[in-house]
Parts: sequence; structure tokens; C-alpha cells
Amino acid sequence: MNTLIVVLGPTGVGKSDISIQLANYFSTDIISADSRQFFRELSIGTAVPAEEDLKSVIHHFIHSRSIHDYYNVSEYETEAIDLINQLFKTKNPLILTGGSMLYVDTICKGIDDIPTVTPEIRQEVIGWHAENGLEALQQRLLKLDPEYYCIVDLNNPKRLLHAVEICQMTGKTFTSFRKNTFRERPFRIVKIGINQDREILYQRINERVERMMDAGLQEEARRVYPYKHLNSLNTVGYKELFVYFDGNCTLAEAVDLIKRNSRKYARKQLTWFRRDQEINWFEPTQIQDIIAFIKQKLKEYDE
Repeated sequence: MNTLIVVLGPTGVGKSDISIQLANYFSTDIISADSRQFFRELSIGTAVPAEEDLKSVIHHFIHSRSIHDYYNVSEYETEAIDLINQLFKTKNPLILTGGSMLYVDTICKGIDDIPTVTPEIRQEVIGWHAENGLEALQQRLLKLDPEYYCIVDLNNPKRLLHAVEICQMTGKTFTSFRKNTFRERPFRIVKIGINQDREILYQRINERVERMMDAGLQEEARRVYPYKHLNSLNTVGYKELFVYFDGNCTLAEAVDLIKRNSRKYARKQLTWFRRDQEINWFEPTQIQDIIAFIKQKLKEYDE
């Protein structure tokens, strides 16, 4: 049976470097599960691999969408699983890598069958939100689906919009479609977690933000600033600079906030991933140990 190697971990820990080394060793492709690297207008702030790395290893789902495109985890699941099954005809194992928790989980476990929202309903709800704002959207969800309201991230408009769209289209609560059913995949999955001492990780994150600024993150954010209302730009590294562009903080304060929010996101990622007992944890320097572990797993599967 084919094997999908999943490389996951907190932001800034070095997942991309590990994945590229593994892809080169096993002569295979990388499928991205980073929901912000999909967008072709964003490179520096989303830590897209360097051009030479993209040329050395085939990457999928990097710069495959525009920030203006509507794209969700359900569409990603369909496209990514189709691609994985196609790639397995000629390559084995494959590498899936990213820190977007829900996108990693949807490949490994699947997500519930949620009805596809019609363009008319989507435009109506999006337009209503643009006119009335986040607080009104929260209250609309509270009225339509109080159960989901109690558990959803109320500061994530994309989640709120999707739930309201489903309620509006079906006349049922969004909660009624969430069954949390596990889907068996026609391939094996080996999960490799990358982590390190918290203080070292935080230092890496801070230094990476400085490198992003030196590489032109401010200019990249300025180019997409006119579209700051898009959910695709509700992203660490951009939203803080938008506050600076609006004149509500200094550049130094914006950079400090990027660092702080990046560290906060890393903690959130680790909290999520640590619930998964199938993850085998390594440090970024243990590439040879990771390769040996994967080879042993592949050998066990073939016996």
C-alpha cells in the first residue's frame, strides 16, 4: 500500500526544510497543507519556499489560488485527495506538509459532508457581512445556530460566513451537518511532528519575522492593502501591517505584534497537534533519525 508522510509542527520550526530534504531523499513530491501559501499574491509573509527549492522539488498547492478566490477546506480535501491518488500511480511515498491544522486533519481524517453553497447565497451573505460588520454576523449566527455559536472562533469571519451560508441555504443548523466522522484513506499515513525547546522556537520565530521584513514584507503587504477586507488577508504578518498603514501604530509596534501573534499561533498549533497520539516527534536537527524512522516504517508495512 502507498504511504503519505505528513510533516507538521508549529510555524517557524523548519517544516519546509525537513520536507524538502525528505522529498529529495525519497525522490518524490510535496503537497502543501498551508492554507495561506495557496495565494499567489503572498510569498514573503507566508514563508513560501525559495525559488531554487521550488525548482528542486515539485510542490503542489503553492500559489495555486488568488486572494480574490473563494476557497475552503472542503474544496481542498477533494482536490488534494484526487491529486494524491493520481501521484501514487508513479511515486511512493509522498510528502504532505504544513501547519494549517484543519487542512492537515482533513487529508488524514476527512471532514463532514457539508452541502455546497450556491453562488447566490454566498454573495448575499458576503454582501450583508460587508455592510453590517462582524458583530452583526456573530448575532446572525447566534440566532440561526446557537450551538455552533458557542464553539466557533467568533473572530474568524470565514468560519462564521460559511456556517451562516449553510443555515441560510438549507434551513437547518450548521451543527446538524457536523458529524465528525472518520474517513478511511486508501493509503497509510506516517505523521512526523517537528518541534523544539520553546525559547529556541520563539527566537527562531522572531528572527524569521526580521528576515521577512528585510526581504520586503512591508512592500508586499502594501500591494495587497487595498484588499485588506478579504478573509485571505486576515493573516499574521499582513493584518498587523495594515494597522500600521491605517496610522494606528508605529512600524516597530507592528513588527513586535507580528512576532507576538506568530508565537501565539505556534502555541495554538502545538495544543492542537499534541492531542494526536499518532504523531512521532523529532527536533529539526534530527533529519537522519527521521529518515531512518520512515524507512523502518516502510519496511514494516512491506513485510
